Amino acid sequence: MNKVGIIGGSGLYGIDGFEALEWVAVDTPFGSPSDGLLTGRFKDRDVVFLPRHGRGHRIMPSELNHRANIWAMKQLGVSWIISASAVGSLQLRYAPCDFVLIDQFIDNTKQSDTHTFFGDGIVGHVSFADPVCEELRAVLLSAADEAGVKAHNGGTYVNMEGPAFSTRAESLRNQEMGFDVIGMTNLGEARCAREAEIAYATLAMVTDYDCWKKEEEPVSVETVVACLQKNATSAKSIIEKAIPKIPDSPTWRSHKALDNAIMTEKSAWPSETIDKLKPIIARFL
Repeated sequence: MNKVGIIGGSGLYGIDGFEALEWVAVDTPFGSPSDGLLTGRFKDRDVVFLPRHGRGHRIMPSELNHRANIWAMKQLGVSWIISASAVGSLQLRYAPCDFVLIDQFIDNTKQSDTHTFFGDGIVGHVSFADPVCEELRAVLLSAADEAGVKAHNGGTYVNMEGPAFSTRAESLRNQEMGFDVIGMTNLGEARCAREAEIAYATLAMVTDYDCWKKEEEPVSVETVVACLQKNATSAKSIIEKAIPKIPDSPTWRSHKALDNAIMTEKSAWPSETIDKLKPIIARFL
């Protein structure tokens, strides 16, 4: 138990010193995770890695099953998740290949019903005012400093659906509203992680200026991949230095997110829903 989870591109499980053990297939009540989960050890810590889009990048952002991914992590004993993902910059100060340790989200998706474990007779309302675990974010910031990687402290991540990139009008609107980066994946992860009482933080890797910056070429897969390859080395270095800084016991606020969050009286909880949510609500049973 109390493992560290990593969600990101397949290249991230190649961190130096990571001893891979096995790929584990996890069946969940919410369907299949993106892929098997790779378990292993790093500096005496148990680590679980999930390739967000599947090995070979087979799954679109709008097809991601966040509930299954986070349920599987919880089932395997994960208490912290470091999420590494590509983002577009909406402000000049965030240059391609910079990192942003975001602290806020804007939800521009239409999939909120798949971003929660609750329903089917159990109603829960977690606090999400501060959607990123501040303690884990501080660990990543310190690790980036040690690794010599340029990482900006704080920022707002706009979560769009995709799979197409923004129109120029959308990009200009987001830029003029003062938002910081844009991506397609992290909001659903963060919401489900909060309900699962997993500490979650985003390591946002800037690949481009979206398309608001007219003097730059509009974002394309080619530009994203080129910068991601450079960012992967930096991301692995940050993660290597971050994992030993994470405490052994889950005592942060995120680990008690369900305190006072479940409104339904326990006597009214349907047995089928209890079975479905057992890894999520285990400490209440």
